[in-house]
Amino acid sequence: MIKFFRKIRQNLLSEGKTGKYFKYAIGEIVLVMIGILLALQVSNWNQQRLEADKERLLLKALHQEFLENRAQLESVVSVHERSLASTQYMISQFPINLKTINLDTLSKGLQYWGNWSTFNPSQGVIKSLVNSSTFNLISDLELRVLLVSWEDVLADYKEEEDIAVQNLYNHLFPELSSNVSWRRGGLKDDRFDKNYLNTYHFENLFLLREDILKTILGKDITGNDELLQIKVTIDRIIELSSKKTNDKIL
Repeated sequence: MIKFFRKIRQNLLSEGKTGKYFKYAIGEIVLVMIGILLALQVSNWNQQRLEADKERLLLKALHQEFLENRAQLESVVSVHERSLASTQYMISQFPINLKTINLDTLSKGLQYWGNWSTFNPSQGVIKSLVNSSTFNLISDLELRVLLVSWEDVLADYKEEEDIAVQNLYNHLFPELSSNVSWRRGGLKDDRFDKNYLNTYHFENLFLLREDILKTILGKDITGNDELLQIKVTIDRIIELSSKKTNDKIL
């Protein structure tokens, strides 16, 4: 092809057609430039296709990670809800009438009040994204913001959990176990002083537990609902990460 163009140029010069030669030379330069631009465009298309494929794989992994995280959070919340129901049952019995109270029934209502579970989401995919150059492959701006803010949203929720766990193990459990025997079925043990059930000290354990659980579940009067925020964030990440994959939004 190069020899063909060179031969044309030589013929034009030998025939003294200088004007046509310059026009031809300019046309040849334009053709070469067009060829280069086309080659660059094809290269760009290929690069964009490869990056889009990588983004789809990353989003698919992210989508699966947050589906699992949502399932875990739902399980944790279920435990909190059951603990709150048990705690509120006990509160509904206050003040306890020691002459009429059925200790077997009271013990059954008490059994879940101290149940606990913590949210420990998988974060391998999201951390590898946020802390590396692959983050630039995420094209959705809203999703990028959610991924960057995830640690703060999680920390806000975990802070409430940490407070509750510390209170449960450092205060509530020690206080109750010093007055009630868990080995023989708690309140059914004849050795403990039943007058303890009618004290403010006993009642305050459950009132405090209720306040803490309500805070975690977003049912208190403060209006601070970290649980709702983390649910909304997880759901939105799941939704946005499914847009460029073949996964359906669950």
